[in-house]
Amino acid sequence: MTELRCRKTDALEGDEVEDAPQGEPNPQTTDLNEPPVGVNREDETSASNDGGDKEQTEDAVILQRLVKVFFGCLAAVACGMLYAVYLSTYHDRKFWFSSRQELEREITFQGGSGLYYYYYKHMLTAPSFGRGFYELTIDNQTVSGQTFNAVERLSLYPELITSFIYRITGSQDLIEPIYFYIGAVFGLQAVYVTALFVSSWVMSGTWVAGMLAVAWYVINRPDTTKVDHAIPLRDNWALPYFSCQVAALTGFLSNNINSATEMFCYLTMSATTFTFLLVWEHSHYVLFIQGLCLFLLDSFDLVPPRKMADIHKVYLSSMFLAYGFQFQNHALLSCPLLSLLISSVIARYFQQNMKMGPLLARLMKVFLHFYLVFTTGITFSYLVKKLIPASESDFILKFLEVKFGLNTTTDFVTNILLCQESFQMPSQDLFLRLTQASVLPFYFLVLLVCLLSTLQTIYRRLSGQPMKTNLRLEDGRIGEQPEVIYHVFHTLLFGGLAMVFEGMKYLWTPYVCMFTAFGVCSPDLWMTVFRWLRLKSIHPIVLALILSTAVPTIIGFSLWREYFPRVLAELSELQEFYDPDTVELMNWVKTQAPVAAVFAGSPQLLGTVKLCSGWAVTSLPLYSDINLLRRSEDTYQVYALRSAEDVYKILTSHKTNYVIIEESICNELSHNKGCRIKDLLDIANGHVVYDRGEIYSFSKHGRFCHEIKMNYSPYTNYFTRVFWNRSYHVYKVNAVISFQY
Repeated sequence: MTELRCRKTDALEGDEVEDAPQGEPNPQTTDLNEPPVGVNREDETSASNDGGDKEQTEDAVILQRLVKVFFGCLAAVACGMLYAVYLSTYHDRKFWFSSRQELEREITFQGGSGLYYYYYKHMLTAPSFGRGFYELTIDNQTVSGQTFNAVERLSLYPELITSFIYRITGSQDLIEPIYFYIGAVFGLQAVYVTALFVSSWVMSGTWVAGMLAVAWYVINRPDTTKVDHAIPLRDNWALPYFSCQVAALTGFLSNNINSATEMFCYLTMSATTFTFLLVWEHSHYVLFIQGLCLFLLDSFDLVPPRKMADIHKVYLSSMFLAYGFQFQNHALLSCPLLSLLISSVIARYFQQNMKMGPLLARLMKVFLHFYLVFTTGITFSYLVKKLIPASESDFILKFLEVKFGLNTTTDFVTNILLCQESFQMPSQDLFLRLTQASVLPFYFLVLLVCLLSTLQTIYRRLSGQPMKTNLRLEDGRIGEQPEVIYHVFHTLLFGGLAMVFEGMKYLWTPYVCMFTAFGVCSPDLWMTVFRWLRLKSIHPIVLALILSTAVPTIIGFSLWREYFPRVLAELSELQEFYDPDTVELMNWVKTQAPVAAVFAGSPQLLGTVKLCSGWAVTSLPLYSDINLLRRSEDTYQVYALRSAEDVYKILTSHKTNYVIIEESICNELSHNKGCRIKDLLDIANGHVVYDRGEIYSFSKHGRFCHEIKMNYSPYTNYFTRVFWNRSYHVYKVNAVISFQY
């Protein structure tokens, strides 16, 4: 082995000395700890100093990142908690909640949403949790003449979990059940905004974007959430989990994460996807739209196949778990999400070389892939529906045909759904509010830049160029980040649906706020613009960093100046919400009606009757159940041009004992004349005449709700008025017909 030799003493002073020949003994040979030949001690000292400086720099970077993450997490949690406190305070001020009696508090659950709270109360009054759960699975005390599984039919897992926690934590002595219930909903809303904060933070790299996203979300609250007026709705329980799932998916798609963070995102995505499917009957439609976004990413080779396979595993495992927990819900087997997943796997098996070849060949393969996926998915869905008949899916197709003008119908159920605000096109007020809050202008800017950059990335991938996984700021390629591409597709698809159905704005507007906040705070977006403009007068990186700080600061200051006083005014203003007529009606129902009574009326009112009294009703405010909608059509006949005998036969077929007639429906005045309940009934019953574009009602019988108030035969033969006030008239359905003239 060659000896390690040191230089002579005079060489340390700068003289050049030749090395001794190998094999000859050299008295100046030193220990192996000495520096190698040709390296002096000054160089060694310099190298050791450089290594120490490098280690100190790495430690400083790690410390800086930890501090940044700590303050970011602190800001995210603070935003969520402040929003929950704001909701609680605003709710108490709006309804005078803390000063109301129990019955008056329950009436504040509007739109029939109080029905869900009734089952929460039922679980608390049951002898045990197991007994209460069993009673809900064989519920025969809710809808007259029917026994059904309320947990499956109404998606009651939120109430089950909340009541279970209330029991095991011993909260009976600490907090009233109704406060615990609404507190759980407000807590989930805090999780909602925290997840939006995290999504914007992950994509932009700064938690300032998260704070801006939360600010826009709160300012546009009428268009981002329904929690203000209907707390128990399934949307308010489910959408926070979807927001967490999107945040986890955003982190999972990112290239700049380590294996531990990726595993955490994967587990979070799995848990939230399953929970989302469990608590909302419409969740699989939302996940289908999300699945289309991921399908586009995979088709254009914008995300690693390994990650797509993991996401497919999440979807499939969550769906089959939800299928089991929802008592073999056949709707999940025939849902479009499962068809998309299975068809994607089959098409990928037959197109293993899809991502190879020149541009034109790859483009043709992509179109062929689209064709295979959708034809296979439609075939699979058709076969499943043949094996498991699902009338709801056929009704949805008929509904969409009428919605998009491909067909017309006189069917009452279809027309009443089309007249619902959530199924109509959004009004201009939505865009005006978003513009006034400065969201919409910046949203279009961010979307345009990200979309164009995404299209460039798709073109490069189809041309065979690899995607860069370690992007730098000076690259100016924001469209090569998989998480950004996903959110571009996400906002386009959900935005397209929101332009057709106003109810979809609650799935689109929150992510508009998040996506816009990410864009204006991201240096990558500004750098992408400057690379396109080929800016040379000012250093583009410096300008991008300046704008990514200055623009959100200016926006935040303007929002603070304009909207913060409004928020304080909302919290300080005492609003008057009191419905004495409904309170009087519910008190009469609880005290005067027999325990075995069955009530008929509008579904929204029947939900309140069920909540406040517990008596059986003829229908429920559930728009996803066709059978219940048909029963609602029958009870609505009290507002039609029908004879007393016809209405009596319909009500007795549902074992009705009392029918409630509402003045607001009987004398409804609306600019949209064709969407009044009585107009829809006249169209469905064929009691209309068309003349010069106008619709006139015509029948040999008067309108039942008007005629019955006259108290003359034959109406008094079949019905007896037992209660009335300014808003409601309650009639008892006579068991024995008395003919009086």
